[in-house]
Amino acid sequence: MLALLLVALSLGLSNFAAAIGIGVTGVNARIRLRVGVIFGVFEAGMPVLGLLAGRSLAGVLGHASQWVGGGVLIATGGYALVQAWRNPPRATIPSSPGSARLVASGLALSIDNLAIGFALGTYRVPFALAVAVIGVVSITLSLAGLELGAGIGRKAGQCGEVLGGLILMAVGAAIAAGAL
Repeated sequence: MLALLLVALSLGLSNFAAAIGIGVTGVNARIRLRVGVIFGVFEAGMPVLGLLAGRSLAGVLGHASQWVGGGVLIATGGYALVQAWRNPPRATIPSSPGSARLVASGLALSIDNLAIGFALGTYRVPFALAVAVIGVVSITLSLAGLELGAGIGRKAGQCGEVLGGLILMAVGAAIAAGAL
């Protein structure tokens, strides 16, 4: 059980970091719910897909999964930067990241979980328990990241969206480099 919890924590740290980037622009109950659900579903669902897809997909993706995930996050962060530069800063209302942006981020952050799904088949941990623990830890770390990011965003003022985009790009680079 301890090994499962440590795996879940290591997987959830990338969600924590990305949620900080999202939270910098401000959070409200709607944003918390959307980020928690989307990140949690992807984080818990990818091991299921990995287990179902079988070992042949692991051979195809291999180490490329971290490059794909990192690239998508860098692109998502870049898109956030472009949007921040195109649109004037919003007053005090938290900006709600679009669903497509959240889904792209959730997918990018959880691509490496396919390999975890393959590995789950070799562990003697009940599969449903593993998925539940990974999902709960992911949601918890995502919500904590949103709150930390919101605190940073309040201090960063109107450059919060730019800072958020830069953080997402940094997380993507860290994932691509294998640091997260």
